[in-house]
Amino acid sequence: MIITRINLLPWREELRQEQKKQFVMMAVMTCVLAVAIVGLIHFQMQSKIDYQDSRNRFMSKELENVDEEIKEISELQKVRRSLIERMEVIQDLQGSRPSIVHLFTEIVSTVPNGVYLESLVQTGSNLKVNGEAESNARVSTYMRNLQTSAWLKDPNLTVIEIEDKTVNRISTFTLTVKQTSPNASDEDQDDGGPQ
Repeated sequence: MIITRINLLPWREELRQEQKKQFVMMAVMTCVLAVAIVGLIHFQMQSKIDYQDSRNRFMSKELENVDEEIKEISELQKVRRSLIERMEVIQDLQGSRPSIVHLFTEIVSTVPNGVYLESLVQTGSNLKVNGEAESNARVSTYMRNLQTSAWLKDPNLTVIEIEDKTVNRISTFTLTVKQTSPNASDEDQDDGGPQ
């Protein structure tokens, strides 16, 4: 007896099942591939972000170093300005050292007989002179002598009074005069005398 086998499952159903398995496998493979691609992109982007962060940290550190150097430079510039100002003061003092000698020499040489100086006050290049004279003519002579001096200029009589009109006729006077230098320019003289 021969028994024939009959397939009770229809072949279409098997084909559908097979196609369904293949579809699920393809979907799983596609999901795995998509996750792998997304992971790779994420890894690349994260590595670029990390690289840029390291560059930013490096730049921040370099900027801090540059800021510190700028502070040091500004401090050095302050010290430099201070030193330059000190040097200028010293040079001014060195330059004006002979002028005080000339000033006293001129004061002594311009005072005529009969004029006596009581006080001399210097403010910058201006001198205020208080004194007594035997007559107004001697004060005029003194002012002419000051005008012709190479180290003094622009005498200006501010006060003249006669104390005792009956006995001595002594005149007390106050005048101002400017200190100058024979080689000073007009601008130096206007600014305050010799340097």
